[in-house]
Amino acid sequence: MSAPPTAPYRPRLEHRVPARLPADHPPVLVVVLDTEEEFDWSAPFDREATSVEAMNDVGKGQALFDELGVKPCYVIDYPVATQETGWKPLKEIQDDGRCEVGAHLHPWVSPPHVEEVCAVNSYPGNLPREVEEEKLRRLTEAIESRLGRRPVTYKAGRYGFGPNTAAALELLGFQNDCSPAAGFDLTGDGGPDWSRHSAEPAWFGTGRGLLSIPTSGGFVGALSGAGAALHALSHKPPFLQARVPGILSRLGALERLMLSPEGYELGHLKRLTSALLARGTRVFQFSFHSPSLRPGCTDYVRSESDLKDFLGVCRQYFEHFLGELGGVSLTPSELRERLLPPQPGTSA
Repeated sequence: MSAPPTAPYRPRLEHRVPARLPADHPPVLVVVLDTEEEFDWSAPFDREATSVEAMNDVGKGQALFDELGVKPCYVIDYPVATQETGWKPLKEIQDDGRCEVGAHLHPWVSPPHVEEVCAVNSYPGNLPREVEEEKLRRLTEAIESRLGRRPVTYKAGRYGFGPNTAAALELLGFQNDCSPAAGFDLTGDGGPDWSRHSAEPAWFGTGRGLLSIPTSGGFVGALSGAGAALHALSHKPPFLQARVPGILSRLGALERLMLSPEGYELGHLKRLTSALLARGTRVFQFSFHSPSLRPGCTDYVRSESDLKDFLGVCRQYFEHFLGELGGVSLTPSELRERLLPPQPGTSA
């Protein structure tokens, strides 16, 4: 069995080819829900934390999606795929053509349970090749068995794509990957470094057959051109003690943002979208975790009032993107059908 990587994973961007929409195509919003069990995010990872009762509340989000014409992709993990409370609420939505269902690998609750449960191993791409591949295979088969369709879209738990992930995806018939967290460095507890990764979609893998759709994120502000380096520096002593990150943010000089209602306000989402549009980005991934639809399951939604505000941010952003910006909502698989074929000799 091969050993996990000893250094943080940093993707080789030169192996990716830009994925382009036709020139007259409107901007695209891809909405992805990390659909998973409830667990205490501040506690150690626990194989026994597999409750999916929050899936009873998934309709609160889907009602908003249906009203505004948003077609989400629910990437589901093993506890959701193997418990009726988890998968059943999604099957009717899927069968009605109102969503796509993909795969989301949380290693610590996915068989085979052969690795040590720890922070480093919570990123699936850090696992030995055989273990990551087998966990993903069992998850894929579980989804196909319950939902009646084999998933073709993947998003690694904790954005944990690794050096062997592409080969596993190709082997198991996946077409789309939503794992990168553009602009974010997760190496603090062993995760990958996406800080210099573009928010643009790209073709990659053998024959450029896989489509990468990053979680939209990045740096905005006057200093955004050197965002990754400045952000890393500002979070080290003595700059951190001097509260340099907060000063830069208040001045509007440098902010690191993600296109998510979890921890970000509507103004953040609009600023990020405007900045990315100005750089030529036309495909956006908006994401959040399904347990946020039940108060008390995540730090982002602790009460019914929080949930109202949370869904309000989603509504206002969707109305902004689909109305004011003239965008459209597509699933990852629908987006793939609209893209121009990869051009040889180009790189991301």
